Amino acid sequence: MSPPAPSTSASPSALQGLRVIDLTQFEAGTSCTQLLAWFGAEVIKIEPPVKGEQGRYSSTEPGLDSHYFLQLNANKKSVTLNLKSESGKALLRRLLEVGDILVENFAPGVMEKFGFGVEQVRQINPRLVYARIKGFAPEGPYANFLAFDPIAQAAGGALSITGEPDGRPLKPGPNFADSGAGLHCTIGILAALNQRHSTGLGQVVEVTMQDCMINFMRIAYAAQAMFDRAAVRTANQSIFAGTSPSEVYKCKGEGPNDYCYIYTTRAGNKQWESVLKVIGREDLLGDERFASPSLRAQHAPVIDAMISDWSRHFDKREVMRLMGDAMVPASAVFDTLELWSDPHLRERGTFVSFEHPKRGTLTIPGNMIKLSDSQVPVQCPPELGQANDAIYGELLGLSPAQLDELRQAKVI
Repeated sequence: MSPPAPSTSASPSALQGLRVIDLTQFEAGTSCTQLLAWFGAEVIKIEPPVKGEQGRYSSTEPGLDSHYFLQLNANKKSVTLNLKSESGKALLRRLLEVGDILVENFAPGVMEKFGFGVEQVRQINPRLVYARIKGFAPEGPYANFLAFDPIAQAAGGALSITGEPDGRPLKPGPNFADSGAGLHCTIGILAALNQRHSTGLGQVVEVTMQDCMINFMRIAYAAQAMFDRAAVRTANQSIFAGTSPSEVYKCKGEGPNDYCYIYTTRAGNKQWESVLKVIGREDLLGDERFASPSLRAQHAPVIDAMISDWSRHFDKREVMRLMGDAMVPASAVFDTLELWSDPHLRERGTFVSFEHPKRGTLTIPGNMIKLSDSQVPVQCPPELGQANDAIYGELLGLSPAQLDELRQAKVI
């Protein structure tokens, strides 16, 4: 399947003219800077010489950038820089002077150790927006604790409401804390840039992964307020208030995801009545057991068995279509390969393709935020140090001899 054709629009992109100094690694920070790149900002990714950022070489064979890295670094420019050397620090200061945004998600205290804490950077460039992503609040009791996605999901409450009611806490599958922190950080950066129009000054954008997970948990806090207790695990039921159906139902086929999720609103009976018509059980339209959402929740096992008996005769897409046509909320349980292969999602740009010099054609999730007048074609993630000459030579004005001297000294 061929990838969608790149946009030929000549209009400027949304963030054209903005320069991002990218000191991120792994996922939380890189997802932020990739989105800025997809909006058209120039993103200069700074990596340690020889190895690059840790995500490049995690879970891959020697000499090949990892698939993990390739998912998160499209449309960026890579330069190498040894921030432990004074010459490297001097080059970073020069980049900060000509930058608009700095994004970092190092472990607590690393930026200060390098000499690029908030106050030091403000002295270099007071217009710079300084964005940082941490696991926990810098002023809190866990300030110095490290956090990866599952840790932040536990700290933010997500594990406490995921799983069967009588089972152990489970980590939700998506990386909500990592990519969620990146999205929150992007929003904060855009707000700070807008305020800079009136003040002429940058500011600090601070995002913690724990905070972001709490933000994703708003409805759980509504449930806590409603029931006057901590929100509980409810499996596939709504955490806020019960209804039925609200479950995945087995469909025709033997695959692990041959299921369809069917859900009816807690706000009335119309969707439930439509379910009965679809499955051929209009005889139950007046049944008192199912007269309200709360009553249906009490009789969920009966409803689940009834719908399962019907759904097993159809594949999951047909169940989805029959329910959807009847205005009943439903979706097949699509796996990653099914979504990745979907022609419509390819055409829409939900998935985008590029040619990688070593891995060939690769297709990754693209920019999910569609702007009518800002289309930025996807570009292959950069090889390590690919933009050294362009950034240090053309942008900062270093001569070829100076660049060779920096290479010999292992600064770049």
